[in-house]
Amino acid sequence: MLEKLKEGLQAAIKKLIGSATIDEAAVKEFVRDLQRTLLQADVNVKMVLEITSKIEKRALQETPPPGLPRKDHIVKILYDELASLLGSEAKLDIPMNKTYTILLVGIQGSGKTTVAAKLARYLQKKGYKVGVVCADTYRPGALTQLSMLCKQIGVEVYGEENASDPAGIAERGLKFFKDKHVVIIDTAGRHKEEKGLLEEMKEISSKVTPDLTLLVIDGTIGQACYAQSEAFHKAVPVGGIIITKLDGAAKGGGALAAAAATGAKIFFIGTGERVDDLEPFSPTRFVGRLLGLGDIKTLLERARELELEADEKKMQRIMSGKMTIDDLYYQMEQMKKMGSIRRILELIPGFSQIKIPEEELEGLDAKLEKWRSIILSMTKEERANPEIMNASRIRRVARGSGTSEKDVKELLARYKQTKDLMKATKGRTFRQLLRRLQQT
Repeated sequence: MLEKLKEGLQAAIKKLIGSATIDEAAVKEFVRDLQRTLLQADVNVKMVLEITSKIEKRALQETPPPGLPRKDHIVKILYDELASLLGSEAKLDIPMNKTYTILLVGIQGSGKTTVAAKLARYLQKKGYKVGVVCADTYRPGALTQLSMLCKQIGVEVYGEENASDPAGIAERGLKFFKDKHVVIIDTAGRHKEEKGLLEEMKEISSKVTPDLTLLVIDGTIGQACYAQSEAFHKAVPVGGIIITKLDGAAKGGGALAAAAATGAKIFFIGTGERVDDLEPFSPTRFVGRLLGLGDIKTLLERARELELEADEKKMQRIMSGKMTIDDLYYQMEQMKKMGSIRRILELIPGFSQIKIPEEELEGLDAKLEKWRSIILSMTKEERANPEIMNASRIRRVARGSGTSEKDVKELLARYKQTKDLMKATKGRTFRQLLRRLQQT
């Protein structure tokens, strides 16, 4: 996510921490590095000058608290000011005793239809009964696309083929889903200056009187987010913003800063293509990840959402050094549910600062898939007691999994290393990690 911005900020911090003394010259150089990085991320020039001026003033004038090194205090100032730039945290508080209506608006190509399904999935996981209405009569195939996305997550869609009155569809869809906790209405999109689009938004809004109107913005447009937000807010009262396509968006920093500058809170950010890749936006957590401070809480929440409750018997076996190949497979499946190796490492303090080449990370993901195939090709007896794996069994498993004998031997070696480590430490390392996660 926002790799260039992240790399630039972390490089500036690294240079500051590496300075022999933190004098006025070192602070000014740090500020220049920040300015360059933020401008490259398409953050508005005026904003950049304002925030870096505040950072410079505080860094030169403030006395660090007792026991806190000056370098760490300056990093904290950067953290505070960036979080402040991105606005305050927004929380979606939806009651369950009435039907709550969410209207999604935005220009074509912003990703509204995908967001409708992602938001439905997010709310579904929170225990809400959700219905989605397709009020997009402008784009051919909109209803089909929305239906296909929502079918994956078991959410019902209301739409009318060949209809031409979006406000009427929205109104009828709301009645159709009167027994749901939340109804999400997906609308059409054209260019923001097109009068017809804004008039349509006004008409739909007046018909369904939504509890919340969310503007969906493509993160790749950068600081142009500001003008887009204003245009929509004049047509319908925008209660919040969702920024999409932040995975790898070079202008993502500009989009976030511009959106926050409108005064509307950023509720969610889209971080990938999967239906689960929508996360609540927290300025403090987001900045922590940008600066390489990690975000253990997000990692824990994601684990809880995916119901990754540890199986007590498995954990006891693993920690006592009596783990089986089945236990190894179980761990791999949990990791797979949480996404790519990069996304998991990004959330762990310390790991986000380690520069692991992209090809190596892709290699790790591919290796996990290969090992998964190997384990599935083993018999129940072999998984329970890998010590019986001889040359003929290894050949059979390699053929059955479509891998090489070398791959099978590598998996067995990795299994033995993990088992021996757990046995030697009596699971202390594993327990310490769990304890650390529980305390955050």
